[in-house]
Amino acid sequence: MLVAEKKITVPEFLQMEFEGEDAYYELINGQIVKKSAPTVQHQECSLLLTLKFGNFVVEKKLGKIYTAPTDVYLDDFNHVLPDIFFISTANNKIIDYREGVVTGAPDLIVEILSPGTMGNDRFDKKEAYENAGVKEYWLVDPNNRSIEVYENKDGRFEPHSFAAVEGKVQSKVLEGFEVDILDIFPAGS
Repeated sequence: MLVAEKKITVPEFLQMEFEGEDAYYELINGQIVKKSAPTVQHQECSLLLTLKFGNFVVEKKLGKIYTAPTDVYLDDFNHVLPDIFFISTANNKIIDYREGVVTGAPDLIVEILSPGTMGNDRFDKKEAYENAGVKEYWLVDPNNRSIEVYENKDGRFEPHSFAAVEGKVQSKVLEGFEVDILDIFPAGS
C-alpha cells in the first residue's frame, strides 16, 4: 500500500518551533531539512567569495549581495538559506525590507558544499532553484577545490563554467566577473 506524504507549506513551516540553537532549518520541496553550523573551511570560502562578489557588485552598482542566514522564500514549498546570493537592481522588488526577507528568486545563488549538505545542494536545492527561475547557480566544493557554474536556460541548469585546483570561472549573470580558484582555495590551504 502506498502512503502519500504531505508536503509542508511555507506558512506551516513558519508556525513550527525547532529545538536546539546549533542548527538552522530549511524547507526544500515541502520537506524539512536540518542545516548544521558551517565549518571553518566553509566560512573561509564564504568570506573570500562574498568579498569578491561584493566588491564587483558594489563597484558597478549592480544590486545587492546577501549571505546566510538570510531567509529566501522561493515559492509555497521552499524556504532556503543560501550561502551567498545576488539580487540585481532590476529584481529588487523581491526584497522585503520591512520583514527582512526575500520573496522570489534571486538572480544568482552560491552554495558551498559540505559532507552534510552535498546531496541537498547538488540535487534538491538545485532543482528548487532551477524551478524558481534562479538565473545562475554556483556549487563551490572546498574538498575538491572546485567551482561549478550553471546557467538557467529554458528552465534547466546547464554547465556554464568550471575550474578545479587552478583556473578561473566566469559568471553569465554578472558580465565580466570571474573568480580565480587560487583566490578562493590558496595553495597549501
